[in-house]
Amino acid sequence: MNNTHSKVVGYILWIFGFMGAHRFYFGRPISGTIYFFTLGLFFIGWIVDLFLIPGMDRDADSTFSTGTVSYTFAWVLLTFLGVFGLHRFYLGKWVTGVLYLLTGGLFLFGVIYDYWTLNQQVSEKNASLFS
Repeated sequence: MNNTHSKVVGYILWIFGFMGAHRFYFGRPISGTIYFFTLGLFFIGWIVDLFLIPGMDRDADSTFSTGTVSYTFAWVLLTFLGVFGLHRFYLGKWVTGVLYLLTGGLFLFGVIYDYWTLNQQVSEKNASLFS
């Protein structure tokens, strides 16, 4: 089985999970967005997720392609340096990386888009490296 995501990172992000961070990381952008706007479903969903993280990790590992590009490193770059586009440079997307660098992550709209799509972007990059 692939090991694309880390349970340890998932639990670390769970600490901030009332903002949806762990759900975005495990490839669940819709519920991540709901958690963001409802404080983890009023903290109830956040507490329940403490027990759901192993399953979310298994689902992410079976959904996304493994390879040389690290999901965790890409997520760290997006989370802390997304407005500078460093995650885009890491994925080899130099043009949009420079664009993010010059526009603050396309005025944060690009960063939000990447929160929704980063797992798929990394998966596609890993799949393309093997073809």
